[in-house]
Amino acid sequence: MNPDDPRARRTRASLRAAVLDIATERDLGAITISAVAKRAGVNRATFYLHYPDVDALAADAMEEAVAEVARAAALCPLDAPRDRAPEPLTTLFTHIDGNAELYACMLGTQGSPRFCARLRERLTAELEARFAAGARPAGFADVPPGTHAAYLAGALTGVIAHWVIDSRDTPSADVALAFWRLFRPAGK
Repeated sequence: MNPDDPRARRTRASLRAAVLDIATERDLGAITISAVAKRAGVNRATFYLHYPDVDALAADAMEEAVAEVARAAALCPLDAPRDRAPEPLTTLFTHIDGNAELYACMLGTQGSPRFCARLRERLTAELEARFAAGARPAGFADVPPGTHAAYLAGALTGVIAHWVIDSRDTPSADVALAFWRLFRPAGK
């Protein structure tokens, strides 16, 4: 099967939409291939032509969201004042707020390990590339850039998960500011 064939692209798009739709109704661990195939209007064999399992499909379906998070994290200006979250970070948390159910599903205990891993990998790569280009916070020269990027990626992923699962009553702007303050400690 040619993955660039328009029919294959349409089928994958239908499968991605179906799993995201179902994920708002039940835990990812409870989603079956049969349910996804039925919602997408395809049979199980067609599902398996495109994805090995629901987890792989869910991770693929969330790839755009992963890219959005990574882009926003990489765009944050390092010299923004500590008392005001940078616009890309505020925009990121607003985006997550608008899709909180989906993020909670993907990052929760019944979520997708592939999504979590992909989110951390993508964030780490974006931040490491930024650090390699010279845009790195001061005071961390004794820490390898890859380790620094992985630390921040894990922290951001953890804050997002905590917020969408345990602290939904906190406004997105407050979460963005709290993360920024952790990123830019006092005196920096």
